[in-house]
Amino acid sequence: MLNKKQFISLISSADFKELFISELGWNMFRGSAVLPTIAVDEVGYNFTSIAERNGFQIITCSVDTIPTNSICKKIDTKLRRQANDYIAIYQLKDSDHHLWVVPVKSNEKRDLVLVEYENAQKADLLYSKIDGFSFDLGESTTIVDLRAKVQGAFAVNSEKITKDFYSGFRKEHSAFVKFISGIDDHLNDKDNKNKQWYTSIMLNRLMFCYFIQKKGFLNLDFDYLRHKLEWVSKEKGENNFFSSFYRGFLVQLFHDGLNAPVHNAKFEQIYGKIPYLNGGMFDTHFLEEKYPEIEIKDEAFIRLFDFFDTWRWHLDTRITASGKDINPDVLGYIFEQYINDRAQMGAYYTKEDITEYIGRNCILPFLFDKVAEKEKATFKPDGFVWSTLKNSGDKYIFDAVKKGYSHLGEIPENISRGIITDAMRKEYSETPVGELPESHIPLSELRSEWNKPTPEKWALPTEIWRETIERLQRCESIIGKIKGGEINSINDFITYNLDIRSFTLDLLSSADNSFIRHFYEALQGITILDPTCGSGAFLFAAMNILEPLYETCIEHMQENPTHFKKELSEISDTYQSNIQYFIFKSIILRNLYGVDIMVEATEIAKLRLFLKMVAVVDVDRRKPNLGLDPLPDIDFNIRCGNTLVGYANEEQLLETLRVNKENSLFFEDEIAQFRKKIEDELNTISKTYNTFKCLQLEQEINQTEFKIAKAELQKRLTILNALLNEQLFDSEHQEITGNREQIFNKWLKSHQPFHWLAEFYQIIKGNGGFDVIIGNPPYVEYSKVRNDYQISNYETVTCGNLYAYVIERCFGISNSSVIGMIIPTSSISTDRMKPLQHILFSHTIFYSTYGFRPAKLFDGGTSANIHLSICILNDYSNSHLATNHIKWNATFRNVLFQSALYYTGPENSLNSFFNKTIRSKNEIQDKILVKLTTKEQISKYLSVSKHNVYYRSTGGLHYRVVTLFPTYSRKEAFFSFEKNNDEIIFCALASNLWNMFYYSMANCLDVSKNDILYFPIGIKEMTDKTKQDLHQLSLMLNNDLLKNSRTIIRHYENIGDVECPNVSMRLSKPIIDEIDKVLAGHYGFTDEELDFIINYDIKYRMGDELGNE
Repeated sequence: MLNKKQFISLISSADFKELFISELGWNMFRGSAVLPTIAVDEVGYNFTSIAERNGFQIITCSVDTIPTNSICKKIDTKLRRQANDYIAIYQLKDSDHHLWVVPVKSNEKRDLVLVEYENAQKADLLYSKIDGFSFDLGESTTIVDLRAKVQGAFAVNSEKITKDFYSGFRKEHSAFVKFISGIDDHLNDKDNKNKQWYTSIMLNRLMFCYFIQKKGFLNLDFDYLRHKLEWVSKEKGENNFFSSFYRGFLVQLFHDGLNAPVHNAKFEQIYGKIPYLNGGMFDTHFLEEKYPEIEIKDEAFIRLFDFFDTWRWHLDTRITASGKDINPDVLGYIFEQYINDRAQMGAYYTKEDITEYIGRNCILPFLFDKVAEKEKATFKPDGFVWSTLKNSGDKYIFDAVKKGYSHLGEIPENISRGIITDAMRKEYSETPVGELPESHIPLSELRSEWNKPTPEKWALPTEIWRETIERLQRCESIIGKIKGGEINSINDFITYNLDIRSFTLDLLSSADNSFIRHFYEALQGITILDPTCGSGAFLFAAMNILEPLYETCIEHMQENPTHFKKELSEISDTYQSNIQYFIFKSIILRNLYGVDIMVEATEIAKLRLFLKMVAVVDVDRRKPNLGLDPLPDIDFNIRCGNTLVGYANEEQLLETLRVNKENSLFFEDEIAQFRKKIEDELNTISKTYNTFKCLQLEQEINQTEFKIAKAELQKRLTILNALLNEQLFDSEHQEITGNREQIFNKWLKSHQPFHWLAEFYQIIKGNGGFDVIIGNPPYVEYSKVRNDYQISNYETVTCGNLYAYVIERCFGISNSSVIGMIIPTSSISTDRMKPLQHILFSHTIFYSTYGFRPAKLFDGGTSANIHLSICILNDYSNSHLATNHIKWNATFRNVLFQSALYYTGPENSLNSFFNKTIRSKNEIQDKILVKLTTKEQISKYLSVSKHNVYYRSTGGLHYRVVTLFPTYSRKEAFFSFEKNNDEIIFCALASNLWNMFYYSMANCLDVSKNDILYFPIGIKEMTDKTKQDLHQLSLMLNNDLLKNSRTIIRHYENIGDVECPNVSMRLSKPIIDEIDKVLAGHYGFTDEELDFIINYDIKYRMGDELGNE
């Protein structure tokens, strides 16, 4: 092991070749070590490869100035063509001041992690990570192993850091409120919502300023706010300043500085060089107009800045020894977790892996579909697109799926003997267990070691051999399909969970001019909406997906300028030196749209998007506005309102007018006049909006014209919304008793109608709706909000939950049915949700379902204990594809969405038979379910006799409790059957087979009566031997359950305390397995199917016994 003294000595002398090759186990670089010069902003960077391992390179570059993050990103864009996987070490000449740059995958987005030290003595942090890039002599590795190891060393645990920051932020938020006066001071601070809201507004503004001051944008002072606070205090002490920091300094900084395009000499004398930001964030806020006497004591800022200064504020992903590095992601987390307590509203902070997974599988297929309309030959089976994939080998299979594949031939014999070969297939996969020869060796014996943990060489985190073998067989199958040209539909990328992002970028890198032109056209035109956007998590994911696509297209166009004069004209001059800024501006103005019922949410979403833009700009005092182009004003892209209330489209508006004369609010001529008035206003708004947007996309923004256009747009929207609000109110309140104006104003405040037709007319009318809609709607029972507002004209109204209404609304504002949502699993499994299921399953749908134990998708304590489904819909094919019900441990989360795989089988016949939506894991499970359909269901054997089988409708983690005796649980229910039938059905419901059946179609939380009654049992067809065996096993299981139960006391109001048996089904698993062996003969299962049934969900059902929990 390299000791710290040696490490410091080597980096102090910049002897990195000695460090990596002699001490850390890397190899000499073979070939030309000097890479071609990379020019960025008129500076040349010369890299030398000094070591490599499995194609992963260590490169060094001597520089006159340590590059900024934005420069490093520009370099990486070009460098990755020559070295996709690398660690770059920038060395400041004549110094041991170094910057290490490591590309990592952050939720499938390429990100750069920076580690900088001013001298070798300050490289402690780097030394602490040395295990992540050192190897033993003779250690065998692959490029997959290398990536995983380096990623593990350098990836920033931003989630932990964010949570730590949030913990302190909560206290500061509570403290800050107490220093504010002038806002409803008669209320106590906790109940004073406006004061709480204004605290959030101030903290948001101040956090934004903290981020931008660390880049020097506030008078080139990295501690601008702290220094100005001290200056105010000093001036007050000398009687030169007669106001508070808030009223005498901050208000002017926000409104007259950051929000004003021109600053005079007097302003700059006090405030220094301050950029004009635009964007609306520093406009005079509604609360500031309502409460003009707001005051905040200086002590509030002293305390807050003390807290802020304990953290390192970065606009990039950076690691320092402090371990307290935060980036703008913290803003979204704070908002979702605290400021609005959205978990109580059924809304949860959606992590990046979820937003990325949904985003990529909606956005990229849509773009390909648009390009395919104009590039038909390119998308033929032997065309450019699919031949590129066919020749790619395993390149687009995620590393998680390939883990251990290169060592497939080295799997131990005690494991490999259980893999069914072609020679074994007839006996193990086709012959029913009742017809097997006496010489047959049971698969349970061949696979006796399969439930043990897989060694690290082959394993993903927590995997057992059974899972590893299944994953590697799947990997081999997908590779075969790719090589055989069987994957030739864009939806196949979703089905087989291929890396569609990398494929798209590679395709663009080798495409011809025609393909690039049509792709760039689709890219600039795509409209992406989150209808319940919160702090913008899904919009950020969309931006991260679109950014490298813009980048790659623009690179190609700049290399072929004569073919792209029109496209490049937009980029020339102003944006030539900062393409990244142009890209972000284009995405924000052209592609992203969001709506949320909370105005605070929309403010945070805009703030985060702005910080994304500022991050790629470096201060240049010589340029106007310090080199920062005014931020785009996206007040009309990110809107506040109630997604569910208001007119979605023109058809909905006309529907309220199509009434007969007897009930009409208007006569026919009045209807025609009203309709014309609305259409005229809509057309005017559309033209005004286009002017407003085009002005912002121009090279030089005319601020006067811009402000006039914005004011005109706001005015027109106000007029139109007033008309539509009146019409909507009158159509829903045809009989009013009382003061109409008061009732209307109360309705307006509570319902917050949002008229999509008006607010996004150019999209709803001009584009037929949004191209892609993604999000995480609130999971709230309608009954909980019904006192606040009511909805009307929804087919899904009987579903009784807001998420169902949001999805229905999405189809009313979509032009392509490309929709991706994360919603409760009950949406596709309960009878109450049938109206929603009818909508969902009328389209191509991919749905993957996820449990909440042992790990869950959302944070939020017990309120986040929800079984969830990710639904991706489009109309590119005609099929329904599902995953099995996925459970995982927390350490598996990093590869969770890389390893998901959809399966499609004979779902239509199964859905029809069971009257349920079936979720099948693979062909084996499908065959089992098909065999079940040949038997009569339990419902046929119900009886009025007293031979009861008891079950628990809720409770049970990995087992569902079923007994022949009452346990007196408050959630206990029972069915009655004829004598002897009760024992058979008891065995069936206790079986692993029923457990598999349940997870194939239930909501995975409760046991409904139909989950019991729909199970096929076919008692009439059972042989006497089967009945006798099940009779004996029922006695054994019943006695075993009683023996293993422990007595608990339950209190009931009517009868007092009762001693009750608390049953553990898990302890009786060996007997349950014997039941499945008997049932296998009855249903005609093969040995392979029996093995699948007995071991279904085995890792989580057995827990500690497998050494995994």
